[in-house]
Amino acid sequence: MFELLLSPTVLPWVLIAIGAALLLIEASSPGFFMAVPGTAMIFLGVMDFFFGLEFLASPLGITLTVLAAICAAVITVFLYKKLSPDQKPTTSGQDSIVGKSGFVTVEIVPDSISGKVEVDGVVWSAKCTDGTIPPGTKVEVTAASGVHLTVKKV
Repeated sequence: MFELLLSPTVLPWVLIAIGAALLLIEASSPGFFMAVPGTAMIFLGVMDFFFGLEFLASPLGITLTVLAAICAAVITVFLYKKLSPDQKPTTSGQDSIVGKSGFVTVEIVPDSISGKVEVDGVVWSAKCTDGTIPPGTKVEVTAASGVHLTVKKV
């Protein structure tokens, strides 16, 4: 079996297939950093098609392979920097949310956490102490306990 995989006519295809599989893994779960070895494997397969295994074992072949891996790494890192967000995601904790304003998305009933309110783009469970608050009403956060907010009409 290994003799067949290492034969000069099959090995380039095996290398390209492994490289393509690594690129697919990278595409399905970005950040796994499989693009560099995937690109290097595809490069090795293509080089093997044109020059054969003897060339790849030569100093020039090894140098070209290493340069291809370095180029793939640089391009991958550059692309990750371009595609990744420039800022860290915002986080909302119960200490930082008190005093902020938001809008009711699901009716808030006194002393029940069935209501929902959106504050800074995040939806929270909410309750109030003074009457029912209908959806669309602007509210202010007066207290926070875990993921539940206490709000009042503004």
